[in-house]
Amino acid sequence: MTAGRDDPGGEASRIFELQEEVEQLKEAVASHAVVDQAIGMMVALGRVTPDQGWGVLKDVSQRTNIKLRNVADLILIWGRNGELPPEIRAELEEALDRHGPTQIPEAPPE
Repeated sequence: MTAGRDDPGGEASRIFELQEEVEQLKEAVASHAVVDQAIGMMVALGRVTPDQGWGVLKDVSQRTNIKLRNVADLILIWGRNGELPPEIRAELEEALDRHGPTQIPEAPPE
């Protein structure tokens, strides 16, 4: 006997679960790409290693209580239009100081 015959709603329920799982995996892949791009910006602009770039993003996320994916989004937006919320910029500068050798290029003087 098949599951569909024993439980007519079981097959539809399983299909729904699999569709949800696929959507979650798509979101995870997209999120991973955004984070990787932000790490790349830290490597290029902050002159840090990829591991240090990851640490910078984690630090900013933890210290601002903003999800890491959202911090990465903000950094990518900053890369496109030069706008970064002041509190994120300050935390980013401090994190780069802790993890790497330089500050954010063209950061306003303190």
